[in-house]
Order: sequence, then structure tokens, then C-alpha cells
Amino acid sequence: MAKIGFIGLGNMGAPMAVNLVTAGHEVKGYDLSAVNAAELANGGGEVAKNIADAVSDAEVIISMLPAGEHVRAVYLEKDGVLASAKPGSLLIDCSTIDVATSRELAKKAESMGLEMIDAPVSGGIMGAKAATLTFMCGGSEEGFNRAEPVLSQMGKNVILAGGAGGGQAAKVCNNMLLGISMIGVSEAFNLADALGLDRQKLFDIASTASGQCWSMTTYCPVPGPVPTSPANNDYKPGFTVAMMLKDLLLSQDAASSNGITTPLGSHATKLYQAFDDSGNAEVDFSGIIRFLRGENGES
Repeated sequence: MAKIGFIGLGNMGAPMAVNLVTAGHEVKGYDLSAVNAAELANGGGEVAKNIADAVSDAEVIISMLPAGEHVRAVYLEKDGVLASAKPGSLLIDCSTIDVATSRELAKKAESMGLEMIDAPVSGGIMGAKAATLTFMCGGSEEGFNRAEPVLSQMGKNVILAGGAGGGQAAKVCNNMLLGISMIGVSEAFNLADALGLDRQKLFDIASTASGQCWSMTTYCPVPGPVPTSPANNDYKPGFTVAMMLKDLLLSQDAASSNGITTPLGSHATKLYQAFDDSGNAEVDFSGIIRFLRGENGES
């Protein structure tokens, strides 16, 4: 079992860190919020006084932070991760950030003799709690092989997508597709309602026909067909609109930077931006179906 420093104990990070404690690791975590840190303490982990305290004796350092600017600060500040990590430590950033920043940090870590991989996740808060996340990893095979046993105790799928930044690239492509597909499924159910087609009948047919997709079968946006979907809990998240919008904006930045046209991704971003702007940032992203029906403004 390893000594693990964990930076970022929010809705995703705290249950991930607790799962590592449950697996037998010695976990010392840090978060700006004392309330967030208390969740790790309640789960059997140790709360650090600051970043340096969390990572200075760690063999593995994991970060789970909101955005690229937070990751840069945590890794590059005077008493941050790179300045405080001991030689030979493995750095794993599970945040979803832009590819360029991820590659820059990996290069900086390498220059200091540290191995770093990017490992953004899919699966949301429920997946973090249940240890069923998917980790999309970027980095060297050696770094991945060191990280995989740790990541597998927080998730069920751990995949090396490519070199540094490869995990971030996979994440933005996947979540752009997810945002688009959820809108498509929502539009299909809204049309079915207008045509008098029973929602369960549409689900029974589409979930076994050519319209089948994860947004339909696992995360269905209407109440009833999938009891565990947020639609059956008044669209409490899961995966918030704000988080989906963040990932869609990252996808559009990446597309623009690389000269790629993504018309559906672009339109999905505009729809989620409008839904977010209407006061729904903390609603589950599948609640977009209500916005498309005009319940939260015009689409």
C-alpha cells in the first residue's frame, strides 16, 4: 500500500480519496474548504495543513481540481506540488483541463525528475462514490503502469489514451459527444410526447434499436425508464450543467486551436450556455430536456 497525497477534496475528490483509504492506502489530503477536508477525515484519512504537508512524504500525488488555472497554481506555486514532492514521486492529475496546460505541466515535472500523467475521469459523483469511474490517461507507459493499480481502486476502467495530454484529449472528445447525444435523446422524447407515443415504449424500442446510446439506456432524461437516472430525482446532479458546459467549452477551444469544425458541438455548447445562464448551473445536465421544452426559456 502507498502513501498518497490528495489535493482537492470536493464532490469528486473526497469520495475518491476515501475509496483509497478503504483500499488500505495511507492518504493525506488538502482542500481550501475545511468542510470538504472533514469528509476525508471522517473516512479515515488525514487532513494536511497545506499542499506541502500533503505531498512532501507521498509516493503518489493525486489532484482533482476545478480548472486549469487551479491546477497550474497548485503545481507551480512556490510551495506547490512540484516544489514539495520528493524525488521519484508519481503525479496524477485527475482534473479536466485544457490539453496545452496538461502537456506543459508534464514537461515541467519531467525536467524535475518526476513522472506525471493526466487522468481525467468520467462517471460523475455517483461513479466517484461507487469507485466505478473511467480514467482516461495520458503519459508514458511506465507512468501508466505505476498509476493503474491506484486508479483501479477508484474506478473500473483505466485506459492509456496516449502520451502527455492524451487523457485530456479523450475526455473533451467523449464529453462533447455526450453533450450532443443527451440533446438528441431529449429531442426524441419531446417529439414522442407531441406525437402521443408513450415514453416507456420509445425507451423499449430505442434502447434496443439503432438509437441506442448511453444517454438513453443509462442516463435517460425522462422519469421512469431508468430508475437510477437523475430524472427520477428532480434532476439533482450527477453531473451538473456547469460541469458539462466547462467540458464543451474546452472542446470548442481545442477544435478552434486545431482548425477543426464541430457544428453540433458548437450548437450543443450554445444550448448548455443558455441553460446555465437561465439559473440552472447546478442542475443535472440531463435536465436540458426541460429547457428544450421551453420550461426554462426558449431553446
